[in-house]
Amino acid sequence: MNWPIGPYGTSMGALLLFTLPIHYFLTRDEKDRRVSLADIPKEIKEKGYWWHILLYLLMFFYKAIIDYHNEPMKARVGGFTHWIYELEGDWTNHLQEFFLNDTLTNLLSGHYLFMYLFMIWFSPMYYILCRDEIMADKAALNYFVIYLLSVPLYLFFNVEVTSTYLADMDALLYHDSFTLAFFTDNDPMDNAIPSLHVGLPISLLIINRLHCRKLGIDFKDWRHREFDYFIQFNVIIYLFSIQYLGIHWFVDIIPGIILAVITSSFVHAVQPVVRARTENGLISLLPDRNQVLSSILIILICSTWLVVGVIDGSGTDEDEANMRFGVGDINLDTIEVHSLWDPVIVDVYNVGDYDVEVLLIQRDFVEDYAEKGIFNWNKIISYGNLSVVEVNSSLKLTIIPDNLFDVNILLVRLSSSDNIQEDSIGEVRIVSNYVDDELIYTGFLVSFPAFIITGIVLEGFYNRRY
Repeated sequence: MNWPIGPYGTSMGALLLFTLPIHYFLTRDEKDRRVSLADIPKEIKEKGYWWHILLYLLMFFYKAIIDYHNEPMKARVGGFTHWIYELEGDWTNHLQEFFLNDTLTNLLSGHYLFMYLFMIWFSPMYYILCRDEIMADKAALNYFVIYLLSVPLYLFFNVEVTSTYLADMDALLYHDSFTLAFFTDNDPMDNAIPSLHVGLPISLLIINRLHCRKLGIDFKDWRHREFDYFIQFNVIIYLFSIQYLGIHWFVDIIPGIILAVITSSFVHAVQPVVRARTENGLISLLPDRNQVLSSILIILICSTWLVVGVIDGSGTDEDEANMRFGVGDINLDTIEVHSLWDPVIVDVYNVGDYDVEVLLIQRDFVEDYAEKGIFNWNKIISYGNLSVVEVNSSLKLTIIPDNLFDVNILLVRLSSSDNIQEDSIGEVRIVSNYVDDELIYTGFLVSFPAFIITGIVLEGFYNRRY
């Protein structure tokens, strides 16, 4: 698909285009409570929305930092996709095969690309334009807090997307000429747990109900109930699309919901404190003694688990595959640029029962030959370096990029040979060793906010119980 502004530009353009029409539709019964476009700067100043803007800017840089840590840490952390596969099996593959349809793929891909960004942006904007600063605070905090909570799982519990691990599962969203560059630049494709596409909107739904309970009103009488229905509708679509498109495991939904419960509880409790900080002083934002003690306990427990059970632990077992593929499948792994002087050493271990072919190639040569999960191997093979890795052997590749924008990828498939059967499955383990693998230590530190928030929430649950 040729479209000059790409998936991100398309999504951002649609986001700005649809914000006001959807807002006007949802508030058609209370036009007198809308904020006009001319009054937005005044509303931001009067209600103190400047920190919402700063929060979103902070999240942009914070996510970039976390993504920068992800690949170098994998050599020390490994992956746990095989655990999820043993628990769940091929369920999502059967779902995709049953519903597979080009029109459905296009609709769900567009929804996936657009709606998550729209939900992050539109949630606080909707409340700001409705003159509801309390819910605007909660919507902004919701995105910030749930991402903080997901960081330890993203960095230390790597789980590949289903299309990477399930044989015959097509990467309908990722491996397409329109989206390939976007996702190889922005998605490590091993952050399946937790699913924030489900967790973030569910957290909003819980926050809405906690808010109504605090106001002492029935949900059906709440002025924003139609926005809640809008969120519910999109959650239902996500529950299906993340399975169908070859992205998430069904199991991924459960941690997403758990984080939604923790996030909504924390946001609901902390929002009044944040809103009153100008009167009570910044010191009022600090946790009290019991919250500090609970947070320290959670930090100790979780840190011990990471040091003893995760770093250089069972996830780094060289005999466990982190990529599986069937006959005709071609899987992809991205090599990031972290240095122009020090090479990335990539080890490809064949841990399966069949020979595999590995093609090292620049992404630019592949982009035009991918369509809805299918690569045209015959078109791209001449542009890269092809190697055959036999059973119980390995391949070592040394990659030095020419510039910061030089993106190399590995394409892996079963080798064409006489012993290949219809149900043959290739299994490899790809380990990329970066010069800055010591980021494992700062990755450890950036996980602390999640432990602190969890400690505060658990202390709150305990106090309410007793």
